[in-house]
Amino acid sequence: MFMTEQPRHLILTALILLCGFTLFGCRGGQAGAPAAKGGDSKPATKGAPGGDVSALPARKVRLVAATERSIPRLVTAPGTLAADEQISLGFKVAGRVSRLNVDLGSFVRKGQVIAQLETEDFKSRVEQAEAALQQARVRLGLPPQSSEDPNDDRIVIENTALVRQARARLVEAQRNRDRAAQLVEQGVQPKAELDRTDAALKVAESQYQDAIEEIRNRQAVLSQRRSEVALARQQLSYTTLYAPIDGSVRERKTSIGEYLAAGAAVVTLVRVDPLRLRVEVPEREAQGIRAGLPVKITVDQDASLYSGRVVRISPAIQEQSRTLIIEAEVDNQQGKLRPGAFARAEIQTSTASGVITVPPSAIVSFAGINKVYLVKDGKAVERPIVIGKRDAGWVEITEGLKAGDEVVDSPGNLVTGQAIIVER
Repeated sequence: MFMTEQPRHLILTALILLCGFTLFGCRGGQAGAPAAKGGDSKPATKGAPGGDVSALPARKVRLVAATERSIPRLVTAPGTLAADEQISLGFKVAGRVSRLNVDLGSFVRKGQVIAQLETEDFKSRVEQAEAALQQARVRLGLPPQSSEDPNDDRIVIENTALVRQARARLVEAQRNRDRAAQLVEQGVQPKAELDRTDAALKVAESQYQDAIEEIRNRQAVLSQRRSEVALARQQLSYTTLYAPIDGSVRERKTSIGEYLAAGAAVVTLVRVDPLRLRVEVPEREAQGIRAGLPVKITVDQDASLYSGRVVRISPAIQEQSRTLIIEAEVDNQQGKLRPGAFARAEIQTSTASGVITVPPSAIVSFAGINKVYLVKDGKAVERPIVIGKRDAGWVEITEGLKAGDEVVDSPGNLVTGQAIIVER
């Protein structure tokens, strides 16, 4: 197949243009070579017109001196706020709830009534126990009513009616036996009468001993009845639930009218002042931490700064995370902090003196490299530095400067070698 006339012309035109461009490029390269030889071989400097720093106008600057200061060494770590105490409250006895004085978020004082059970059954048990106590006192010859003092139950066993009666029979039996012995010796009565009186005497002695043991048994019953009264009254007191600490109700778990078993939870109470902050500090930073150190705490969405102190330190490093667990107490008298909130702690472990610092405005940072500008022979000289801790008014310089070195404040786009006019 043969090409048509029109496509053949287009191909020839393209070939001619390609050759022309090639020749032009070769000539341009040869012409540019002498120009490169005759020009300045120095590399162009950024910011300088035509690459000549001397062409830049002199820059007026203000110098600031690198100063020494003492700064605190801080350990920063995240943590979680927790209630200092959390208690699940319940009744010691079973019963039906008749009153509930708190709800979610309620603040209570120590000793305040939280809830109340129905008391009719418990009052009846107290009355029953008190009646049994009165009965036991009467059986010992005591007045029915008594005081709370256990000494009120003391008696003299020999003075009780039961023992006096047994003792009288014993005395009578002894006399009868003595009389029978005399009559038998005189031959007036037969010896059988003496045997009868001996047996009667032994019976009287046994009855006397039984009387004493019965009184002692009644004394034991009296003590038992008094204990039953105390237990019944104690159970009646258990129908009222009191707050054992100052705190707030975190959760309410029952309602009025509900029957609760002994020990069933009624409310969960938490103490919110002080709070407990649990922090995991990396092993490399845990060396200087000790009990009593001050702690500054910040929480999300709150610009306030809260204070605390280290109170507990774990005796061992966590093997998996290589961290040391510490706990701090955080003042929360105003109740702004809540248990469970995420917090960040700053712990001052020591104070470093002789630290070189400069204002943040004197530092130029680009691509991870930090530098400052000094003045030498009236020109700017760039010097790289290594920075450490930052604060609002200063930056720590760990490498690159010494105390008294004067650096350019706010250098902006200052160039190394640019002329400097120092303003005093």
